[in-house]
Amino acid sequence: MTILASLNNAYYRLAKRDKVPAFGFSTEKVSFVISLNSDGSIAGPPRDIRDTSGKKPTPKLLPLPQPAKRSSGIKPNFLWDKTSYVLGITAGSGNRTQEEHKAFIDFHNTALKDTQDKGLKAFLLFLQKWKPDEFEKLNWPEEIKTNIKDQNVIFALESERLEDDYLHNHSAARQIWADLASEGEKTQAICLVTGKKAPIARLHPSIKGVRGGQSSGASIVSFNLDAFTSYNHEQGENAPVSEAATFAYTTALNKFLEKGSVNRIQLGDASTVFWADAANAEAAAITEDIFPYLLDVNETAEAKNKILPILDSIRKGEPLIETNPDLSKDVRFYILGLAPNAARISIRFWFEDTFGVLIKNYQKFLDNMHIEPPDMDNNLSLWKYLREIAVLGKSENVPPNLSGEWTRSILTGKRYPQTLLTNVLMRIRSDKNVNSRRVSILKSVLIRNLKSKEAPVALDPENKNKGYLLGRLFAIYERIQYAALGDKVNATIKDKFYGSAASQPRKVFALLDKGSANHLSKIGKHKTGYKITLEKQVGEIFDLMSPSKDPFPTALSSEEQALFALGYYHQRSEFFKTKSTDVTPQ
Repeated sequence: MTILASLNNAYYRLAKRDKVPAFGFSTEKVSFVISLNSDGSIAGPPRDIRDTSGKKPTPKLLPLPQPAKRSSGIKPNFLWDKTSYVLGITAGSGNRTQEEHKAFIDFHNTALKDTQDKGLKAFLLFLQKWKPDEFEKLNWPEEIKTNIKDQNVIFALESERLEDDYLHNHSAARQIWADLASEGEKTQAICLVTGKKAPIARLHPSIKGVRGGQSSGASIVSFNLDAFTSYNHEQGENAPVSEAATFAYTTALNKFLEKGSVNRIQLGDASTVFWADAANAEAAAITEDIFPYLLDVNETAEAKNKILPILDSIRKGEPLIETNPDLSKDVRFYILGLAPNAARISIRFWFEDTFGVLIKNYQKFLDNMHIEPPDMDNNLSLWKYLREIAVLGKSENVPPNLSGEWTRSILTGKRYPQTLLTNVLMRIRSDKNVNSRRVSILKSVLIRNLKSKEAPVALDPENKNKGYLLGRLFAIYERIQYAALGDKVNATIKDKFYGSAASQPRKVFALLDKGSANHLSKIGKHKTGYKITLEKQVGEIFDLMSPSKDPFPTALSSEEQALFALGYYHQRSEFFKTKSTDVTPQ
C-alpha cells in the first residue's frame, strides 16, 4: 500500500473517533474570538482563547474551513483569517494589508449575499461598517491590541459566544462552504489512491509540523513549475488524486504531526510519524504505545504499567508470534520519516509491514548491538546511539541523512549505511572516547554489512585479526602506563596516540613498545609479580601475531580500525574485572 493510501485509510479510522475534522475543514491555530451584535457592531474586546498555562501563550487548535493555498498571492479564508485580512491591521510594514482586507470583504460579500442566517448577516454588516483606522480608537486593553495583531481570528454572535458556537459552525455557513468548495469546472479522472473516478485536486493542502520546515507548511505532492507540465497536464493533474483523498491524507498526516501528538517522535531531522491498522482496535493501540519506546522515548511509570511485560519480552529476544500472536500477525504498522526540503517535504524513510516483522527486525538490531560488558543503561534507545555520532553528543549535531538511513535499515532489517562506520571512527579519533555504545555500533556494522566473524561479543583471546590484536595491545600499553605513573596522568597514550595507532600503527607502536619497557622497569621495582603479569599479556599478543612478518602494518582498513576499537574496549574492560589495586606504584 502506498503512503497516501495508508494515510487515506488512517483518516477514516480517526474520523470514527472524532479525532479529525470533516471534509473541507482542517485543524488550525486560533488566538482570538471577536463577538458581534446582530447589527454588526463589536460587542466588547475580543476574547483571548490561547492556552496560557505554559511560559508562552499557545493558540487553540480548532476545526475551521480549510485555508486557501497561498504562497505569495492574496487569497482570503472563509469566516476566519489573520488580522491583516480580517481587520486590515498588522504589526508589520503593511505593504499589502489594504489589498488583503479588501479581498476578504469582497470574497464574503459575494459568498454570503443571499444568506438568511442571523449570524452571517451580522458578519456582513460588520464588514460594511468596519474601518481599519478605527482600531486605535477602540476602548480595548492595550495588551489585546498588541497581541491580536497577525493572529488568526474567528467570529461569534455575542448571544452564542458563551456556548462556543462560532459562525463557521453554523449549518448555513457549512452549506455555503460546501458549495464554494464544489464550484467551477473540475477535471475528473481515476484517483491514484482510491481507484475511483472523481474530481481531481489541483493543489494539495499544506503539511505542517515538520521540524525545520516552513511555518506555513509544505507539500509532499506538488507540480509548481512549467517544466513539470506533461501532456498538457498541469499541477495536480500530473498525478491525479481526488479532492476527497487529498483532504483525507493531508488531514491525517497533519493530525499525526501536531505538537504533543503521541504518534510522532523526532529522529535527527526526520519528523517521524507512525500508526497501526487492525480489526482489533485495542491491539492496534497497544502497538502504537510500544513503538516510541523502542526508538526514542524514556519509559514513564504509566507506560511501564501498561506495556512493560511486552517490552521486556521484546528486549529479551522472545518471538512476538509466541508471546503476543495477536500483535504479531493481525496488526499492520506504518512508519513515515519526513524532513524539510525547500518548498517541499522529503521522505526520509517509509516502513509498512506487520508489527511482528517490525519487532523481528528490531530484535535483530538489538542482537547485532549486543556487547560485553554492556552499557550501564539497560534500555538504550536508537536516539541515544545516534547522539554518539554527533559532535559534542548534541542532538542537533546528529548527521541528518545518516539518522534517516540508519533508521530505515533497522526497520527493514537491511544493510546499514557504510557512513555509519566512518562517522563513529571519526568521532572516536576526535574525542578519544571508546565507549560501549560506539563499539556496539561498530560491531553491528561489521556483522550486518561485512558478515564479519571476527567481531566478538566479549573478549576473544583466540582472535587473530590484526586490528583486534593491536587494539588489545594498545589497551595493555595504556594499563602499563597507569601502573607505572598512577591514574592522574595529564595525557595518556590514548589521548596522544589513539588516532594514529588505530589507522597507521607502524608509526606509533614501536614508540609505545619502547615506552612500555621503561614503564615495566619502574613497575618491577615495586611489584615484580604485577610486572610479570603485564609482560605475559604483551607476550601473548605477540605470540598470536607471530606468523605475521609485519606485526605493525603501515595502515589499517576501516574494518580493521573498527576491530581495533573493539579489541581495545574488550581488553580495557577486562582489566576492570580484576580486584587488583596494583595500578599505582607504592
